[in-house]
Amino acid sequence: MAQPHVLIIDDSLAETRIFSAVLEKNGYQVSVACNGQEGIQVAKARQPDIILMDVVMPLVNGFQATRELTRCAETAHIPIIVCTSKSSETDRMWAMRQGAKAYLVKPVASRTLLDTIAQFTHKAGGS
Repeated sequence: MAQPHVLIIDDSLAETRIFSAVLEKNGYQVSVACNGQEGIQVAKARQPDIILMDVVMPLVNGFQATRELTRCAETAHIPIIVCTSKSSETDRMWAMRQGAKAYLVKPVASRTLLDTIAQFTHKAGGS
């Protein structure tokens, strides 16, 4: 089976580097987009197995991008894990309402990140 492909949509270069390093070390293929608008385009073009979505970004925020991706026929099947520093219950509920499958608060432990991704990529990879 091909390596699961993770798209990281985050405007923080530091976060992106950390997530990429952890994922690549664990056998994932990684693509990166630095804002929601670019993320939507990359998701449509590359069709990743899963998306890690930041919330606070320029142009299109993570909530808007999640809503757009989950409502678009081309990308609706891709699970989105929101990964943000926003820890309020309201933000969590709003993210899930937009179609996110999981919500992780930064800083995210590597093990938590990998376990959460595995939860959704096995389903995606198994079909």
